[in-house]
Amino acid sequence: MNVYKSDKKVIGLTEDILIYGQTVKRVKARVDTGATKSSIDTKLSEELGLGPAIGKTVIKSASGQTTRPVVRAEIRLDDKKMIVDFTTINRSHMKYKVLIGQNVLIKGGFIIDPNKKTE
Repeated sequence: MNVYKSDKKVIGLTEDILIYGQTVKRVKARVDTGATKSSIDTKLSEELGLGPAIGKTVIKSASGQTTRPVVRAEIRLDDKKMIVDFTTINRSHMKYKVLIGQNVLIKGGFIIDPNKKTE
């Protein structure tokens, strides 16, 4: 019996999101609880007309440290619409063009269930 009650929304490891820019696009995003910031593919960001960059941030990873531009976008994840910051980087070699990090998970009050599948 699950005695844990919460008003938080449960999402899976991948989720369909809407990103609003000059156009709106539905994309499948990867949820990464280990990433402090969310990121978006540079070409996708340009396609949506996001920007100009509102700043830069330093990202540290296992492969080293990089400085990335930051863009702001409105997204809809589950039934929550929010404005969030994304670092931009070439993600063309990756399966998911958008990575949802802790900045979105905390802001949206989400809980991750690895067994939940995107419908």
